[in-house]
Amino acid sequence: METSLPAVSFPTASLPTVIVRPGEADRLVAGHPWLYHGSGLRLTQPATDGQLVQVKDHRQRFLGVGFYNSKSKIFVRMLAPERVEISAAFFEQRIREALVVRKKYMPDVTSFRVVNAESDFLSGLIVDNYEDVLVVQITSLGMEQRKDMIVAALQKIFSPRAILERSDVASRKFEGLEPANGVIFGNFAGPISVNLNGLKFETYILGGHKTGMYLDQQASYLAVSKFAKDAQVLDCFSFLGGFGLHAARAGAAKVHMLDQSADAIAAATRNAVTNKLADKCTFETTNVFDWLKAQTQTSTNEKLVPKFDLIILDPPSFTRNRASVPDALRGYKEIHLRALKLLRPGGIMATFCCSHHVDAGIFQDTVLSAAFDARKILRRVATYSQSLDHPIIPMIPETEYLKGFAFEVVR
Repeated sequence: METSLPAVSFPTASLPTVIVRPGEADRLVAGHPWLYHGSGLRLTQPATDGQLVQVKDHRQRFLGVGFYNSKSKIFVRMLAPERVEISAAFFEQRIREALVVRKKYMPDVTSFRVVNAESDFLSGLIVDNYEDVLVVQITSLGMEQRKDMIVAALQKIFSPRAILERSDVASRKFEGLEPANGVIFGNFAGPISVNLNGLKFETYILGGHKTGMYLDQQASYLAVSKFAKDAQVLDCFSFLGGFGLHAARAGAAKVHMLDQSADAIAAATRNAVTNKLADKCTFETTNVFDWLKAQTQTSTNEKLVPKFDLIILDPPSFTRNRASVPDALRGYKEIHLRALKLLRPGGIMATFCCSHHVDAGIFQDTVLSAAFDARKILRRVATYSQSLDHPIIPMIPETEYLKGFAFEVVR
């Protein structure tokens, strides 16, 4: 991991040193930023949680610096392969470097992820830009202790109307942190209108999913809509209507959106009106599993008549850890089996999985297993990933979590 930050000269002895067990250094050298608790051999002098430490291999070769936390399974979160001073200037430069990537690959977007934690070598820090408002999510103690530096850097770079915090994720407890949610700079109240691909979405960034909405699907919203012209569309787990409204704008005959959240359905309905697409859209507050099951039940000798040309499945993650993967795969198979029964021959199923515990190969195998049970043959016509403002560093598997496919029913 390279950085243009100038090296800061300070004595090695000024930082506590974590010595890494034999065989554990290669992963850090290759760029993975996490040193797990069991991978540390010893600490050469006492360190306080959240403190900057240096990391060396068992032969005393310098590997880099990072934030230490004895309470966390992630013993050290690496920040740089050289000695750097952690200041507002450090955060400013790292954030500017991340911004260059977004401007290079997504030059026209106005809402996007600015910092994607490990993807941008700032483990434990997420920053999202919603038009002229920033949302910060901090999941590590080292970052939490330097929140003022981070906010100062963001103010200098963006001059935002407001900076909000959505550090209300469960993973904070593993760092010894309590949830935090609110306005930390400026004035902000109510929803914000977010522009994605020319459509406007009313977004409650103090209470929506993630930091307000699924910015990681911004490119896929547009890509999937290419299959929507003249189609009868079913958008499952529709949330604010991202896929459904893009499909309606692309010329769908009708779009039916399903979500179990009444608030999400109400917001999607308002978004349809705002974008002058309400005449093409219908909405239903329901448990998607139950809805799909009810729609595919038939009586004896009754033949199910498929009625959709495009079905979109974009559920929230079914997995919180590796132990839950088998149950998650059963859930994924169930919704695909039901959806395929409702899809006309020649129809398209666009499907997504947002858990890094389920890789693309396992996810596709699950879809194909459902297709076998449904007696359907599929042709894969597209492959999707997270938008480029959520960069993937292959050496850090955790940075690649969102995967998706579009399958056409051949027969």
